[in-house]
Amino acid sequence: MYLRHTTRRKNGKVHRYWRLVRSIRVGRRVIQQTVAHLGELDEQGRFEARALSRRLIGAPEQSALFDDGDDGVPVTTPVHLKSLRIERSRQFGDVYLALALWRGLGLEELCERLLPSGREHIAWSKMAAVLVAARFCEPSSELHIAEDWYRRTALCDLLQLGDEQVNKDRLYRGLDHLLAHKNELEAHLSKRCGELFAVQNEVLLYDVTSTYFEGEAQANPQAQRGYSRDHRPDRKQVCIALVVTFDGFPLGYEIFAGNTHDSKTLQTIVATMEARHGAVGRVWIADRGMASAANLAWLRATGRRYIIGAPKSELKKFACELARPEGWREVHEGVEVRLACHPETAETVILCRSADRRSKEKAMHDKFSGRIHSALERLAARIAGSKKRLDPAQVNRQIGRILQQNQRAAARFTITLKPVDCPAGFRLEFVCNASFDDWAALSEGCYVLRSNITDWSDRQLWKAYIQLTQAEAAFRIQKDQLNVRPIWHQREDRVAAHILVCFLAFVLWKSLEMWQSRAGLGNSPRTVLEELARIQSHDVVMLTPTHGYIRLRCVTRPDPAQAALLDRLGIVLPKRLHLAEPQLRALTASA
Repeated sequence: MYLRHTTRRKNGKVHRYWRLVRSIRVGRRVIQQTVAHLGELDEQGRFEARALSRRLIGAPEQSALFDDGDDGVPVTTPVHLKSLRIERSRQFGDVYLALALWRGLGLEELCERLLPSGREHIAWSKMAAVLVAARFCEPSSELHIAEDWYRRTALCDLLQLGDEQVNKDRLYRGLDHLLAHKNELEAHLSKRCGELFAVQNEVLLYDVTSTYFEGEAQANPQAQRGYSRDHRPDRKQVCIALVVTFDGFPLGYEIFAGNTHDSKTLQTIVATMEARHGAVGRVWIADRGMASAANLAWLRATGRRYIIGAPKSELKKFACELARPEGWREVHEGVEVRLACHPETAETVILCRSADRRSKEKAMHDKFSGRIHSALERLAARIAGSKKRLDPAQVNRQIGRILQQNQRAAARFTITLKPVDCPAGFRLEFVCNASFDDWAALSEGCYVLRSNITDWSDRQLWKAYIQLTQAEAAFRIQKDQLNVRPIWHQREDRVAAHILVCFLAFVLWKSLEMWQSRAGLGNSPRTVLEELARIQSHDVVMLTPTHGYIRLRCVTRPDPAQAALLDRLGIVLPKRLHLAEPQLRALTASA
């Protein structure tokens, strides 16, 4: 236990691994508890879940691939029991679900229409399906997909695409062909997901993150060093600006150079998204990183509605309103808001204060203040005990390092080096500023929002802004679950194609999340995939005295928990899969 604890503290990747394991275990418990209490979802809920399943994936068990007929083999025949064996075990359940989502969202049909069909032996639409399904089920590189992952799955049967036909070069070319149709894919998904899940895109949440490279990425001009959200300033990166709907469904994204400030992306994103999806009735919600004066002026001048977080420094303009005890309204447990008017722009200002946030910020101030106080006392003692003259410039640099390491409380202290008659030549004196403590007591737990919306209540404005956590959750899913980072590609176009595949996989992820949520199965897609990945397909080979070897490709029967899970989702797995005729001859000959 001590070894595990030490490893988690020292290695960030191992820490993320155990966090992922913990989330999967929690999600599995939720599913097991739900399965154990199937009555939690009433009859109407089960009917709606089944209806959604039919709209999403139709009736795949009726496909010719899954016909449970006799394949020309007699229903009854003698079998040599000692010859009975199981071969070719493949993961079936997770890729079956991934492909069902891919087809249910209309991506297979769209890719068949968009991607070129020339003299290629393999359709590029199938390679696109392999890339996205792999990113959805087991995120890995194209090399790993070609050499390991694909041959362990049943996609060979589901796509009628042999193992030898999937190689890294073909996957790389598939990336190139897919990237050319990014805009069409985004527009299609926006329409299709609106039909399936009643997703509304009038309120759009916008945020920016970064993802870093392994390697120098010299062939990519967008790969630059900048502010790293991944805490990897040593690596080049690109910035990804993502737009999601109020429910957290991804609507679109754009890629910017890694040294681009958040505020420099807003006008490009707003103009691009509105050109694709329309501008009427849009409300833009963004974090304080986008709240530059130029951006706010541009939004107001163009008649766009917005709710944007303001920098912490804006609080000082509303010190009087913060100090007034009256006018506050509780909009959530522990959260109070009040409306005010911006003195310079006449915008609506939403002043918010949170009890939980107050406790957190106070604890942080106390922690950093205590560190500074202790460090200054030690430094003062060393100066007082010095036997020789000290350099004040060197001491000031030490003080600067102490304050820099504890910036949140640095302004609380006034520090002077007072000349005195002693060996060091001066002594260190410091006092705490009462004004800092007074302002901290007033502003801890408070934040400011700015908006030009006049027909919403304070509760509506606050709740809309809080939904920005959906965009942050989307980034966490793409980084932790779909492994958008690190990027191993070095070319600009391949990097863009990699991010597009991650975006499409996230659409599948969010679709599954909304699907299972409506089926009463929580909101942990990774847990569902882990459960279904244990359902495999196998070749059952038997020797008969009359027909020689008979090979049947069968799907394992789900256990009770898996069966209940599939029932909730409205999925009926096939019992057997057809063998293609050339494949059947080759396998029979090898038997």
